[in-house]
Amino acid sequence: MDDSVRRHAEVLVEHSIEASAGDQVLIRAPTAAEELVVALYERLGAVDARPETLWTDRRADRAYLERVDADAVITRETRLAATEAADAVVLVKAPRNAAEGSDVSGEVARARGEAKQPVLDARLDGRWVITVHPTAAAAQRAETSTAAYRDLVHDAVDRDWAAHAERQSGLAERLREAEKLRLVAGETTDLRLSVTGMDVYVDDATENLPGGEVATAPVPDSVEGTVRADAPLVRGGETIEGARLTFEDGRVVDHDAERNAAALGRLLDRDEGARRLGEVGVGTNRGLDRFVGDVLFDEKVGGTVHVALGRSMEECVPEGRPFNESAVHADAVVDTREDARLEVDGEVVLRDGRFRFED
Repeated sequence: MDDSVRRHAEVLVEHSIEASAGDQVLIRAPTAAEELVVALYERLGAVDARPETLWTDRRADRAYLERVDADAVITRETRLAATEAADAVVLVKAPRNAAEGSDVSGEVARARGEAKQPVLDARLDGRWVITVHPTAAAAQRAETSTAAYRDLVHDAVDRDWAAHAERQSGLAERLREAEKLRLVAGETTDLRLSVTGMDVYVDDATENLPGGEVATAPVPDSVEGTVRADAPLVRGGETIEGARLTFEDGRVVDHDAERNAAALGRLLDRDEGARRLGEVGVGTNRGLDRFVGDVLFDEKVGGTVHVALGRSMEECVPEGRPFNESAVHADAVVDTREDARLEVDGEVVLRDGRFRFED
């Protein structure tokens, strides 16, 4: 086994979920990630934790969803019970075909999303992390060789996360005190929103690996203006490129895309909350400098900003503040590394990919 895979597992176990003796750890992974799962079992065994794996198969899942009636799609009780019983959950992505499931009907996809919500809620109540094991399909989506993509993944996850969290602290504190944000990028993005009274989420790889973002939540009805996504937005196997959104009174009132505009429309029509923003985040991982078509990486690229359609992040919305409910959470990443700025209460904290705290 490659040492980088063992190091990946070590970061997951010792940093992301901080597993200890007696912990029941649920791993959900496709068979393409078997090498990482084996490494996780090694590391969990070393700390006397108790791993259990639920293997997933996107091809089989598509075959099922192609034939099942939408009304018959219900919460998988065994998966819900396993998630509720776990002390920690590790989710691993490792696609064999990045577009698998792209032809599933919108009605069935919506039903599946609603059925998965109790499992998602159970996972969010405990310790959890989502990560990626490199595959040829993911490398192809990133338009790079398999070997280069493997190096990119392992370089992004094997970092000094304690030092990274310290570097992010100044930006986090500034956002925590903020009332208004403005995001400007070229001639295609000029977005204004309120974050008054909201809290801040600092990603130091405890829930996402790789980590590297500082995020907050907008007041849902405060969002005004336009935004264009520079990174591809991948949902359900469909890739939306060049998504453009116009907001009035917090809702998307106009939208288009350079590729797959129909898929963007279906996403926005999933439920009422899908047309509002639930997050605005800033990528801080300087180990990532390019988009690869996977939002887990793209939203962390250092010096970029992303906004998420749909569900708010619980960590960012204190009790009593407006929370945007939705089955959707879809991040649109704006490349702010050239001719762009992020203002906090009128003060520029990010200009052309450079943070004030880095100067």
